[in-house]
Amino acid sequence: MPFEEVVEAEGHLIDSHVMEQIFDKVVESNGRFEVEQFRIGRTNSEPSYLRLRLEAPSKPEMDHLLAQILPIGCSPVQGGDAVLKLVERDRCAPEDFYSTSNHHTFVRIGGEWVEVQNQRMDAMVVVKGSEAWCRRLRDLKAGDMVVTGMHGIRVNPESKERDRLAFSFMSNEISSERQVETAVRQTAALARTAREQGKTIVAVAGPVVVHTGGVAGLSKLIRHGWVNAVLSGNALGVHDIESALLGTSLGVRMEDGRQAEHGHRNHMRAINAMYHEGGIRGAVESGRLRSGVMYECVKNDVPFVLAGSLRDDGPLPETITDMNVAQDAYAALLKPAGLVICLGSMLHSIATGNMLPSWVKIVCVDINPAVATKVSDRGTGQAVGVVTDVGLFLELLSRELVDTK
Repeated sequence: MPFEEVVEAEGHLIDSHVMEQIFDKVVESNGRFEVEQFRIGRTNSEPSYLRLRLEAPSKPEMDHLLAQILPIGCSPVQGGDAVLKLVERDRCAPEDFYSTSNHHTFVRIGGEWVEVQNQRMDAMVVVKGSEAWCRRLRDLKAGDMVVTGMHGIRVNPESKERDRLAFSFMSNEISSERQVETAVRQTAALARTAREQGKTIVAVAGPVVVHTGGVAGLSKLIRHGWVNAVLSGNALGVHDIESALLGTSLGVRMEDGRQAEHGHRNHMRAINAMYHEGGIRGAVESGRLRSGVMYECVKNDVPFVLAGSLRDDGPLPETITDMNVAQDAYAALLKPAGLVICLGSMLHSIATGNMLPSWVKIVCVDINPAVATKVSDRGTGQAVGVVTDVGLFLELLSRELVDTK
């Protein structure tokens, strides 16, 4: 006898292609569905409603099916409260723990739907009293009560707004044929909206910012309050400081693109200079460092995080080499973000996207379309790709936000 469940979903189901995703997931999971009720929204703001009866050959297959459709907005109609189980040892979740997505999530506690706080993907939901929040596996403590199974959980994915012509580029499409000026104007509009809402704008930047001549544009954005935090690795800091002190990036002269004599050691000279000054802030305060992204961050009290890696030279004194500490530092600066602009850094962009809830807009700028695709494919569905030169994008964006009155 097949196992049955009745599930429901609500939202802009047609506009956002959610309904077809639900149907596809059911079929792919060896299940069957019967539409018991479908009510289409009749206005721009009115949501649609879908109620399905599902069948699966066995309980494990039904559990798998529910696990596939829960993150895209379906939840069982009859399920009661979320099932909680005790964490018996630090960092050891019950085997059937619920793993979160980056969408708005609610759990039913005492018959009431409670919104989960600190939303992020790949976390557990810990419940205490009438509150629930996401917690990473490494942060679980013995005695925590963790949500398990698939019942008593509701996920509300972000959906396309029906009135979206003004922001047609926010369509998750990645194309080298999109006019960069249009993408810049619409990114600027998102930045203005974030500022109006009291949210911060975060830049996730790779060393390509320096190599492509984007330092002037990013520096201007920082100086005029359009970037409120910078997240990166050791490389951006090193090459930014190398450029400011020695006029080279990776030993190549910025003014004419030629290799400087003995230029291969310039990045180490830049790191050494920072140690002599007691760090980047010390170099700014002493007057040795007088320009660049790191300089502007210090001068304008804009926080930055440099996360280290195995390949780092030095690294700079401020570079955080403990990955758990670096991740926590990233997460703290991302918490108030309304817009994140990723600039030529695939790994840091993917990592940042995985920490963000789905309602925070991400614009991923890279000359390689595969980078933006990978950021989106790793679960960050709200990421929009702009395929262009990072230096050009920053120059145009700084003009749009700073020079346009």
